[in-house]
Amino acid sequence: MNNSISNPFQPDLFHVEKQIEHNGIEMGVLENGVPYLSESGLARMCGIDRKVLNRLAINWDEEKLKPRGAQIYKLLADSNYFEPTLYLKSDHKGVEINAYTEPVCLAILEYYAFDTDEKRDEAINAFRILAKTTFRLFIYKAVGYAPNQKALDSWKHFHDRVDMTMDSVQLGYFSVFREIAVMIVPMIRAGIIISDKVLPDISVGKAWSTHWENEGLGQQYGDRVKYDHEYPSYYPQAKSNPQPSFAYPDSALGIFRQWLRQNYIVNKFPNYLIGQTKKGKMPSVVANKAIEAFSKEKPKTDKKLK
Repeated sequence: MNNSISNPFQPDLFHVEKQIEHNGIEMGVLENGVPYLSESGLARMCGIDRKVLNRLAINWDEEKLKPRGAQIYKLLADSNYFEPTLYLKSDHKGVEINAYTEPVCLAILEYYAFDTDEKRDEAINAFRILAKTTFRLFIYKAVGYAPNQKALDSWKHFHDRVDMTMDSVQLGYFSVFREIAVMIVPMIRAGIIISDKVLPDISVGKAWSTHWENEGLGQQYGDRVKYDHEYPSYYPQAKSNPQPSFAYPDSALGIFRQWLRQNYIVNKFPNYLIGQTKKGKMPSVVANKAIEAFSKEKPKTDKKLK
């Protein structure tokens, strides 16, 4: 069923890895590993008509000021969810759907199970089921989704890119991508799916380029040079290969590694992860694991996702 809505806050569609109907409830997992209920699935689990949920979602700016919406908004705020929409526009086999992720599903379920004057038995039963497990594991098991396979895919994406950049940088220079293996490996181990949608080297490269220019590092270590960076053929970015990128003098390698660990990872990396969670590209619990994977000390930004 196509329950798509125009959403100006989300320019790109997320893609569904797998969707099924389990006990009459539509559910699935996005390609980034995020579990969801479809609009009809969440409505059925709550014991309400899909049109009721649809009206709530598409008119959220107005609805959250009304009694029902205000209560749901409070439940969302308790989960630190302040996104402008209640769903992620996603593509399932060429059909646009609204995917409702964990914090939204749990907030709306809780409302219809406990807060509304007309409590729904379906919502109460759903809460009893989720009390025995977690939203994520419940959907993973029902869908038959294996996150371990996605970890293997992440290693493939990473290694294939390493292979393609092996000989592209001239002798005496280093590339940002090759050097941030110290970041990518812990990210994969923490459960973050590295793919053509999650490219941390772009974030690092832009931040380092700005730092290089602002600090006048070219005058100290020599000029940087351009090289052709290519993506594997199965990346959408490969259509515009080669990608012009900067390589930096080996003499600056030590200062780059110091900047990466003491500046980017501590001050900028948490912001990158927050941005990825807001785009729906990784769950907040996984992002927190990634932050903690780099240091036993708490980041100076004191930023943690909830």
